[in-house]
Amino acid sequence: MSLLLLLTLLPLLLLPTTTLSTTTTCSSTSPAVSAAKYTKCTSLPFLSSTLHYTYTPSNKTLSIAFTATPPSPSGYIAWGINPTATGMIGTQALIAFKSPKDSSLLLSTYNLTAYGGISLEPLSFPVYSKRVEFNSADGSLTIFAVVKSDGGKVNHVWQVGPVVNGVPGKHEFKPENLGSKATIDVSSAIVNGGGDSGSGNSAKSDGSSSSSSAADLGLKKRNTHGILNAVSWGMLFPFGALISRYLRTFKSAEPAWFYLHATCQTSAYAVGVAGWITGLQLGSESKDIVFKGHRCIGIVLFCLATVQICALFLRPNKDHKYRFYWNAYHHCVGYSIIILGIINVFKGFDILEPEKKWKSIYVGILIGLGGIAILLEALTWIVVLRRKSKSPSKPYT
Repeated sequence: MSLLLLLTLLPLLLLPTTTLSTTTTCSSTSPAVSAAKYTKCTSLPFLSSTLHYTYTPSNKTLSIAFTATPPSPSGYIAWGINPTATGMIGTQALIAFKSPKDSSLLLSTYNLTAYGGISLEPLSFPVYSKRVEFNSADGSLTIFAVVKSDGGKVNHVWQVGPVVNGVPGKHEFKPENLGSKATIDVSSAIVNGGGDSGSGNSAKSDGSSSSSSAADLGLKKRNTHGILNAVSWGMLFPFGALISRYLRTFKSAEPAWFYLHATCQTSAYAVGVAGWITGLQLGSESKDIVFKGHRCIGIVLFCLATVQICALFLRPNKDHKYRFYWNAYHHCVGYSIIILGIINVFKGFDILEPEKKWKSIYVGILIGLGGIAILLEALTWIVVLRRKSKSPSKPYT
């Protein structure tokens, strides 16, 4: 019996991956899809579904609108990219369905690890924006998303199936379900030209698409977040620490070094708070995309820096009996902020994946600050040792 089943399914499992081309007849019942004016549109060969898409090379984003009808009102639709193969296993998917509790629309990211194995988790590539829309005209759902893509050929998979106990269940193993995979060349869908824009195409590239604008806005927010935090935690705080440690050695710098130090650190804190707030906004706009390590370090940094700034108003006088303990606390928290800040900046680089030159520039700045610290450390010790040699000392008894 099992051998007969295997022989029956074998031709379906060996179905070749289709290379799709755009068509001039695809359309959508979603007004948002029609208004977006995607560069390319294709009627997918299985499951009565369509895919509209635009590729923006300037920020390496792929904007898609996938439309399909669930097998039942409570079912799901799914679209995803397989970065490593042409089949389902390994697909990084967006799955949309109505909540069994209140019929609200849900859209989450899933990793398809095996047939029947699915886990709710962030995708292996950034998802800059996503939403789902219900089309009352025919009961279909449309997934809108903007994801990072290096262009070229992309293996994508789409599917429909039931929702079981609030979780996407196994789809049917009919030929149309097993054949719902294809390869598209997204570089042919470059916004504002770069691909075929023949007359009659319902998604031709006249004018910029709203999805591309959404991608640009999301990218701008992420870049703003990264720049603010790199300048604050990764540069200003370390520079302020250098001012405190080395300028105070010179008596002529008293009390200017303190005001310079306080100004630099409070400025770093203000810039850091702005970057932290943009991070909260980004997190609220993409609740299913969580970078736990980066987020936790950011929260710890904000708390430590807030306590550090507040401690300035509680700074004891030099001759106060608690001044020693205040200094110990101030130094420990300050150096912790610098170390965690630099670590989190590099985590941010790994998440944003900007051009390599920006990471190299930041590494160069750190090397420069480190070099300055070494020179000033040596100079400081020379000054301190000379002072000790000139000051009278008591003979040992």
